[in-house]
Formats: sequence, structure tokens, C-alpha cells
Amino acid sequence: MVTDKGKKLKQSEKEEEVNSDHIDGDLVLSIEKLQEIQDDLEKINEEASDKVLEVEQKYNEIRKPIYDKRNDIIKSIPDFWLTAFLSHPALGDLLSEEDQKV
Repeated sequence: MVTDKGKKLKQSEKEEEVNSDHIDGDLVLSIEKLQEIQDDLEKINEEASDKVLEVEQKYNEIRKPIYDKRNDIIKSIPDFWLTAFLSHPALGDLLSEEDQKV
């Protein structure tokens, strides 16, 4: 009976090894498929980033004249930035008398 248990144990170990190889093979295939999908997604994300950059650049060009006009008006207002910073709820408390002189 001892030999029968030994044989059954060895056979059981072989079956586990075969099952393990099958599971490992399936796992590898699943991971490879997942990687392919991830690669496809990465390509789409790169394309989307390029398109977003194009749109941002286009609208930055459209905004530039408006920013220039705004900047010209700001330059004509005495102490604009000092007033803006002092009026800000968080920044106003941080500026000292020395900062205000600058």
C-alpha cells in the first residue's frame, strides 16, 4: 500500500504540473493580449495628445492679440499688480511693507 500511495502522489504531482503549465500558458496568453490592447490604447492617447496640442496652439495664437490689449491696459493702471496682490485674500496677508515698496 505504501507503493500505491507513492505512485498516486507522483501521478498527482504530474497532474498538478500539467495543470500548472496550462494555467501558466493561459496566463501568458492573457497578458500578451492585454499588452497588445494597452499598446493600441497608448497609440490612441499619443494621437489625442498631438491633436490637443494642435488645438491649444491654434487658440493661443487667437488669444495673443487679446492678451496684448489687456497687457497694454494693465500697464496704464498705476500699481495694478500691487493692488491686485493686496486685494487677493491669500496673498494680501503675505506681502510685507518691504514687498510693497518693490
